[in-house]
Amino acid sequence: MKKTIIIILAVLLGAIIARYSVTVFNKIKSNKALRNKPAPQVVVEEIQDRSIIRTYEAPGRVVAKYRVDVLARISGYLTKSYFKEGDFVKAGQTLFQIEPAEFVNSAKVASANVANLKAQLAFAEKQLKRSEELVKNDYIARSQYDQMLSQRDSLKAQVASAEASYNDSQRIMGYTMVKSPVDGRVGIINVTVGNYVTPSSGALTTINSTNPIYVTFPLDSNDYAILANSDAEANSNRKTELYLSNGEKYKFDGVQDFQDNKVDQSTGTITMRATFQNPNNALIQGEFLTVKLYANKPSNIPVVPQTAVQENQAGKFVYKLDEENLPQLVYIKTKGQSGNDWIVEEGLKKGDKIVTDGLQKVVPGKPVTIVTKEEMEKIKSKELTNSTEPEKK
Repeated sequence: MKKTIIIILAVLLGAIIARYSVTVFNKIKSNKALRNKPAPQVVVEEIQDRSIIRTYEAPGRVVAKYRVDVLARISGYLTKSYFKEGDFVKAGQTLFQIEPAEFVNSAKVASANVANLKAQLAFAEKQLKRSEELVKNDYIARSQYDQMLSQRDSLKAQVASAEASYNDSQRIMGYTMVKSPVDGRVGIINVTVGNYVTPSSGALTTINSTNPIYVTFPLDSNDYAILANSDAEANSNRKTELYLSNGEKYKFDGVQDFQDNKVDQSTGTITMRATFQNPNNALIQGEFLTVKLYANKPSNIPVVPQTAVQENQAGKFVYKLDEENLPQLVYIKTKGQSGNDWIVEEGLKKGDKIVTDGLQKVVPGKPVTIVTKEEMEKIKSKELTNSTEPEKK
């Protein structure tokens, strides 16, 4: 039994050694073939800088320049409304009426009080004028004249106070007609006719101005630093474009004319704001859009041909030649396009050498044969001719 087991083990061991020997032999043969295989022919170009106006895209939100809550400034029953929800109104246009009877009566009482006091003042003025002659001729005592003078002055003060009360009653009566403080579009009516309102009742409705209109958007703080550096100033008006949710460009360009004075710690962004004309009210408060911001001045930025860039799950990459002219895989970060080139943000700089043609046969770290564009065209043409020729029997 032991002899049988030993024989079986010996056979298995021999099979394993034979298999291993075959694998090693094939690997040696394969490596030898690779060493003998000519290096792939590639075209190499140096990275160049190009003068480019930087652009930045970000999600934007439409915000009204003015958002005004329309409030009741007096207490009373809401008796009328003069608009429909969604209407466009002008500054000074009447929106609501609060029952005016009480305030009209108060104004009339104040007016009558003014008239009464003015009549008393006129009489006092005449009496004082007569007493001036009498006191000169000692027909009345000086103290009596002083009393008339004091009464006249008191009536003057009472008339002034009554007129102020009357003017105040007129002001309050004016609040019975609730008017729009700005031009804009009216929102939902929050309090309907028939309800009793007070200054603490909250907004009767809200008005959003529509033209011009703001669009706010976040900009990464690093991008902001680059933008400010390229423009040589942080506070600068910049051209801004707007793209609607369907991808269509908004017909009016805007101006980025404000940026916040702090970085949002939770997002690492700075809030920017652009102003757009909105004559046809195409932009609506709260709408989300795409903003494209342009720098004012061009910057020298490295670019790379799109044909030289490949992509995998880790991102975009190129083959850059190292000091020994061996291709190495290098990941890059791009920021938009310029013609047929990618704008490079990270990974490459001016003067770097990259493979732009013959990429399919490149193996990182393995030698390549550098040829010119013309030579590569001839090689491709020859390969194409050979592939289309019929096989000779």
